Amino acid sequence: MNFLISDAYAQSASGGGAGLEGLILPIGLIIILYFFMIRPQIKRQKEHAKMVSALAKGDEIQIEGGLMGKIIDLGDNFATVEIAEGVEVKIRRHSVAQVMPKGTLKEL
Repeated sequence: MNFLISDAYAQSASGGGAGLEGLILPIGLIIILYFFMIRPQIKRQKEHAKMVSALAKGDEIQIEGGLMGKIIDLGDNFATVEIAEGVEVKIRRHSVAQVMPKGTLKEL
């Protein structure tokens, strides 16, 4: 049954540069990962934090869940949003997806 299992032979040791050459591909992949995934995500996080800190009373916003309304009260972590006439919801400030241009919402 020796014909089913091939013999294993040790490879001869080559020059000292093999270790450095073996690191080029992983380092290159890490650099590509940084520029295509990590850096854009950090940029989006900074833009979102800037938008959340600039929220003001009267801004028309869209919440992550898709609801749209006007901010009627702001706190440090929470905001009260009027989504229809007489209907107010309390949300976390960080759940605001975007600030809509003025006049997007008709009279509530």
